[in-house]
Amino acid sequence: MRVMGLVAAVLVSLGVWAAPAEAAVDIQVDLSTQTMHVRSANGAAYDWPVSTARMGYVTPNGHYGVQSLQAMHYSKKYHNSPMPHSIFFHGGYAIHGTYATGSLGAAASHGCVRLSPAHAAQLYDMVKAEGASINIVGSRPGRGEVQVARRRHAEPEAVAYADDDQPLVTRRTRHRDYARQDRYREPALGYAAVRRAPSYGDWLDDPFGAVLSGY
Repeated sequence: MRVMGLVAAVLVSLGVWAAPAEAAVDIQVDLSTQTMHVRSANGAAYDWPVSTARMGYVTPNGHYGVQSLQAMHYSKKYHNSPMPHSIFFHGGYAIHGTYATGSLGAAASHGCVRLSPAHAAQLYDMVKAEGASINIVGSRPGRGEVQVARRRHAEPEAVAYADDDQPLVTRRTRHRDYARQDRYREPALGYAAVRRAPSYGDWLDDPFGAVLSGY
């Protein structure tokens, strides 16, 4: 028994095995909403946005335990892409951090469950200390059903699908009057600036300027 306990301690310290616990971290991943609900053994609960498999790839549904933990893993299959704080649960499938945080809340991965780097690090420490039970349910959201994560202190984002079903993330910015900024184009190679006729919006916004422009 003492030998088994020593072996388990060594494996945990190396990050290749998470000690099973009577009260483990409960991880629920919902593919339909692209969210993860986490409940620690001490009762703390979290809801985080994730990215799972996009069109053409699969994040497997089911109930899983933890196969291995790696503080930093590089994917040999996908161009040596970094996978910080990886929690492997089914073959090459893992929960891990991603630097493509703009896609969180949308199906965008090759099959793994992506989290923000901070959330992945937090979850990794929890699982390393307590073990984990992982449940993946739901199905990939269809076009027009993508839910984008709301992140504090960040501008809202809108997600749409391109023709190849890949998610496109665009950031809404404050309105700018590009027509007014473009009223006089920059001269090129010594030629005089080309004037553009004021638009209807220009007349409404600045009628005097429109008159002075010569139109």
